[in-house]
Amino acid sequence: MNADRLLALYELVAEAPDAIARLRRFVLDLAVRGKLVAQDADDEPASELLKRIAAEKAQLVKAGEIRKSRKEADLSGEDPYHLPAKWLWVPFDELHHLVRGVTYSKGDVADTPSAGFVPILRANNIGPTLTYNDAVYVKAERVSTDQYLRHGDYMIALSSGSKNLVGKAALVPETLEYAFGGFCGAIRLFDPVLVGFVGVFLSSDLYRESISAGSRGIGINNLKKEVLANLYFPLPPLAEQRRIVAKVEELMALLDRLEAARTAREATRDRLTAASLARLTAHHTDPEAEPGKVGTGFPSGSATTKDSFTANARFALATLPALTTRPDQIKPLRQTILNLAVRGKLVAQDAGDEPASELLKRIDVWRHESVRKKEIRLPRKELKTVSEPEEPYLLPNGWSWARLGQLIYIQSGDGLTSAKMKDGPVPVFGGNGITGYHDAANTSEPTIVIGRVGYYCGSIHVTPSEAWITDNAFRTKYSKNEIHREFLELLLNATDLKEQENATAQPVISGMKIYPIVVGLPPLAEQHRIVAKVDALMALCDRLEAALTTADTTRARLLDALLHEALNPAAEAITEAAE
Repeated sequence: MNADRLLALYELVAEAPDAIARLRRFVLDLAVRGKLVAQDADDEPASELLKRIAAEKAQLVKAGEIRKSRKEADLSGEDPYHLPAKWLWVPFDELHHLVRGVTYSKGDVADTPSAGFVPILRANNIGPTLTYNDAVYVKAERVSTDQYLRHGDYMIALSSGSKNLVGKAALVPETLEYAFGGFCGAIRLFDPVLVGFVGVFLSSDLYRESISAGSRGIGINNLKKEVLANLYFPLPPLAEQRRIVAKVEELMALLDRLEAARTAREATRDRLTAASLARLTAHHTDPEAEPGKVGTGFPSGSATTKDSFTANARFALATLPALTTRPDQIKPLRQTILNLAVRGKLVAQDAGDEPASELLKRIDVWRHESVRKKEIRLPRKELKTVSEPEEPYLLPNGWSWARLGQLIYIQSGDGLTSAKMKDGPVPVFGGNGITGYHDAANTSEPTIVIGRVGYYCGSIHVTPSEAWITDNAFRTKYSKNEIHREFLELLLNATDLKEQENATAQPVISGMKIYPIVVGLPPLAEQHRIVAKVDALMALCDRLEAALTTADTTRARLLDALLHEALNPAAEAITEAAE
């Protein structure tokens, strides 16, 4: 094993997304292969240990404490891999017997501790360790003596709706006045000296892969007793078992510390990144801000000159490369770009631009003309003028406050039943995004769609030139001469309409929630400049995200190669994997 090389290159792979988890599995893999600690020629061979275990098993059968297996387990297939000298492959059935859990009906159960009732643990109590919360209480007469958990048992999930949970086992650290439910079992070892190494085995990929293969065709949601009985178990000499368990505990403690350090490091990065981005959108970083005045909704003196924004932007640009190390950190950066865009902090204002107040006048004319033509309707509740206390930030010169209901009209799409659905070239946009195709369109140009109901409620989509919009979504209408469509899309995405969802079992949003929202409207020329700048910055984010993803992939490939080399010293040089 070339573990020294792995340790020497650890820093190169430590940032791989699943590095710690994979190193844990690697330690366990080495342990069950006999490659974690050195063998000792003086160790008593596993064959002698197995004789003593067989004697213990025979004694239990003779005493009537367990039944003799109807069918002897055997290992007739090919060994999973070559074992060191003095180790043995043995059927797992030769080391334990499986105790089935308690079966009970609703009439046997109490929700709280009661006299004559026994607490029952279930599959959801099985994790890295055994937990005791959320127990149910079953009449004691339903529980046999051997169904109480004993020190050294491994409680195991035998059946569950979760494939990942079935087969999970946790050590019972002491004899307890707890039993376990019928979808679980207890692995009860014939000799308690095996408990440590059996725990290593039950945590290993060898075990998980074996039960998965043994359950193939019936689903791993149920682990049969015969599958467990016929598992290949790599039995080391007892002395080596103890060395292995000690080494595993030592390395797992080290990995715990590395994981804690990484978690703390990532949390610090996330906080610093969030703080750097927040400084750009804070009230006091407005590029055109002057000292605050009483009555503006902000404390006097809380706003400073435009130089503060410039300084904060420089600070963010200087720190973000060091703080942005994961692809998932790009999402808040994108959102910050949107926030800056709709606050007028992304591009410079031009005194020659026609002010937004003139746009609002023409938009108002468009609204009333569209109402006259019965193309739209005015909101049921009159929209009030935006007051100073409602202003969410300081507005740049040339911009105007407006409510979304002044700028857009939203209308539910058309019902689309399965009878209308058939193959065709036109995508259907509804509350769940693209849901199918239809052979006729009810739009003739790209349309901004807002999810109205369900998972995508409040999300923003843009249809192609032809699309069917269902009644699970809103189509938007607006004055196209005064509002740039792509800027409106940015504005709606930055507004986060999901915050306006009604608190119901089925998320839903309405015009009554959307129309009163306060937004800033820039001059039309600035809208176009903002869109161009956002496009350029989003392309930069795409490249940065791709670079971080590539770096993660490279680290993962390097970790793969390191682990492969550690298990196969004759493998080719790993440096090729990182190229």
